[in-house]
Amino acid sequence: MAPSMPERVLREIIKRGVRSIDPQGRRLVQLDEEAMLAVARRRTGWHEFGEDSFREPLRRLLYSLDHEAQLNFFGRVAARVDLTRMLCNRLRIEQDRQHHPDIANEDIRRPVFITGLPRTGSTLLHGLLAQDPVNRVPLHWEVMYPSPPPERGTYEVDRRIDLAERQIGWFHRLAPGFRKIHPMSARLPQECTVLLSHSFLSYQFSTSFFVPSYQEWMEAQDLLPAYRIHRQFLQQLQWRCRGERWALKAPPHLSGLQALSATYPDAVVIMTHRDPLEVVASIASLHAVLRRTFSDEVDARSVGPEVSEMLVRDLRRGLQARDAGCLPPERFLDVWYTDLVDNPLGTVRWIYSQFDLPLTPTAEARMQQFVAENPQHKYGRHEYSLTQFGLDADGERERFRVYRERFGFSL
Repeated sequence: MAPSMPERVLREIIKRGVRSIDPQGRRLVQLDEEAMLAVARRRTGWHEFGEDSFREPLRRLLYSLDHEAQLNFFGRVAARVDLTRMLCNRLRIEQDRQHHPDIANEDIRRPVFITGLPRTGSTLLHGLLAQDPVNRVPLHWEVMYPSPPPERGTYEVDRRIDLAERQIGWFHRLAPGFRKIHPMSARLPQECTVLLSHSFLSYQFSTSFFVPSYQEWMEAQDLLPAYRIHRQFLQQLQWRCRGERWALKAPPHLSGLQALSATYPDAVVIMTHRDPLEVVASIASLHAVLRRTFSDEVDARSVGPEVSEMLVRDLRRGLQARDAGCLPPERFLDVWYTDLVDNPLGTVRWIYSQFDLPLTPTAEARMQQFVAENPQHKYGRHEYSLTQFGLDADGERERFRVYRERFGFSL
């Protein structure tokens, strides 16, 4: 049997073929709002999306993708497929709520949210909390395919797990370096960013694509519609598969704390902290790796300042909301990256004690096993530098000066 063609070679052949007939893939893959809505309705057999607040964000996102993101053929395909899947999910969730009105009556009690700058240990902490059997976390497969609502009896063998795993496998083929940056698997906890994206008011899109006009517009919007669909997602997922409490995580909750607290007034929030000089280049690298998967025109030295400024704005909005009393001060807990990495179990015990939560021996044993099975750099070391992304240490110290002084990183 002849050896198979390397995937990168096959991909390049496809790209060249597409360029020869349609340089940017615009004719072959159109990012048209009405066409995508029609496809979603046809696939689901349902026509009601619920509230229509998603229409303007979707329209602005599509414009930015079409006119600013400089997508290649694969990027246009990925954007269309992903956005259409989100529209289908919205329709199916609405259909499930119409057929099963009890879903809308599901109560979300005292959820635990983890937020902070990316690359500050939030994924590790979320993974640890997921080991406690009483905590409910959204897993990747059920976030990708939330309908029909998952059931406790088939939760570990649902056919959607294999479907999600195959799609993750394809993504890793397109972006082989991503595994070093962030773990992905159908059975791993998923960030709330993906839930929020179903409102089309989400930072997920600027992470994967260069969409400056959309991002600027989005940052000025009320994010309550995003948290309404977030709540609907949680109600959907827990209807037949409950836990005692939700343990949730997403760095973009920083900029959404006002809307988050209005939607979940009994929430508690863990903020993870790390010196921005240690993480900003890593975050820029994450953006660059994803964007290069979908565009052939990515300038790393422009990604750095763009991402750094975005993070400063996120911190400013989040800390302003916190200081303004969006939730009572005792509902916030600050966790430092070094403490979490040096003593993960001790940090979790402290968190549970601060929020008056029982931590069972079973949960501790599972957390200890999780730490042993998931060492740092499990899939290889993620290499990056400030200069690689057009940044320098002095400039970043000044840019993040207020945050660094407040949380003790400037000493």
